[in-house]
Amino acid sequence: MNDLQQYYNELDRECLAILEWWMENSIDQSNGGFHGKIDNNNVVIEGSPKGSVLNSRILWTFSAAYNHYKNPVYLQTATRAFRYISKHFIDAEFDGVYWSVDAFGKPLDTKKQVYALSFTLYSMSEYYNASGEEKALQTAITLYNVIEEHSRDKTRGGYLEAFGREWNDLPDLRLSKKDFNEKKTMNTHLHVLEAYANLYKLWPNAKLKEDITELLQLFKMHFIDAETGHLVLFFNEDWQAKHNLVSYGHDIEAAWLLQEAAEIIDAGDLVQQVKHLSEKLAIAAARGLDNDGGLWYEKDIDSNHLVKEKHWWPQAEAMVGFYNIWVNTGKQSYLQQSMDSWAFTRKHILDKQNGEWFWGIQEDDSIMPGEDKAGFWKCPYHNGRACLELMKRIQPNINAAS
Repeated sequence: MNDLQQYYNELDRECLAILEWWMENSIDQSNGGFHGKIDNNNVVIEGSPKGSVLNSRILWTFSAAYNHYKNPVYLQTATRAFRYISKHFIDAEFDGVYWSVDAFGKPLDTKKQVYALSFTLYSMSEYYNASGEEKALQTAITLYNVIEEHSRDKTRGGYLEAFGREWNDLPDLRLSKKDFNEKKTMNTHLHVLEAYANLYKLWPNAKLKEDITELLQLFKMHFIDAETGHLVLFFNEDWQAKHNLVSYGHDIEAAWLLQEAAEIIDAGDLVQQVKHLSEKLAIAAARGLDNDGGLWYEKDIDSNHLVKEKHWWPQAEAMVGFYNIWVNTGKQSYLQQSMDSWAFTRKHILDKQNGEWFWGIQEDDSIMPGEDKAGFWKCPYHNGRACLELMKRIQPNINAAS
């Protein structure tokens, strides 16, 4: 158990360092809230737009950090994010959340991306847990109702991807430029599930439990490929799979998020079914592990093209996901994969000079150029959450051995 204690101690130090970096570097003292973009050298790109995903992930991270450490400075930072989101991102006229605002907090891209609504819901419930602020819980419940009203496909099941500001149809539903323009995506469903499960812990509503159960069933039916164990990422409205792309990071992230959701709602026999699926996902994800412990980004199965980059977030998810499967199965190889992921991250992804984590490395181990330290997608969520989740999971194992 000495290895587990060391693992815990290293994650604890890294979590504190991540939180410190974001407090020191990301707060926008001039325009409020947080800077929209910081480059790899910690230089703030003035005038950059501010994304709803970045801001909600900051809110979640500092709320969760306060819930773990009880450091009031973390709650103050979370409160800053809560107030900024409430004032600038919530659409008071048509409901939902703007995708982005400009550097001064004015609405910029007003589309309603369900992924962004989910992260705002997720973070609001975590902030309520940290602060007891009733407005945060009411905002989370409102966003849940908005998603159910506008995004839920009441005929075929699941959730539609995106809408215009007034909930009108959009020609381009993509979450990012690298995604495919499809009506239903695994990524959005995974984070709707994550958000709903976090809300259920604080608001155990019967309808919400039914919705979480249905989401878990959708993963069984559609999103997990029965043959390969990989996630199927894109579907049309009628649940026809599109684009044969594997995302190793999403495979291992889903492996633990699905189980957590099933356990939160105490889903009975479904918990064991999900645990079985979780190991299947972990086995699939492990096909993307390199000899150095790092997890490759993604692979196009049809062309057999492997994207030989190792981004920061799949490493963070691998740390949690493989550890979780070790706890489920007792198979030592999974614990080793978790620790190897951390060893790889410590060696290649941590910026030991300027703090935080690099976006990723290329095949030759060089740092990927031109990427963010903070931005629309580069947030303290994956790495901060990995540290917090692992500490929560490791501590009982240390206690059991002492």
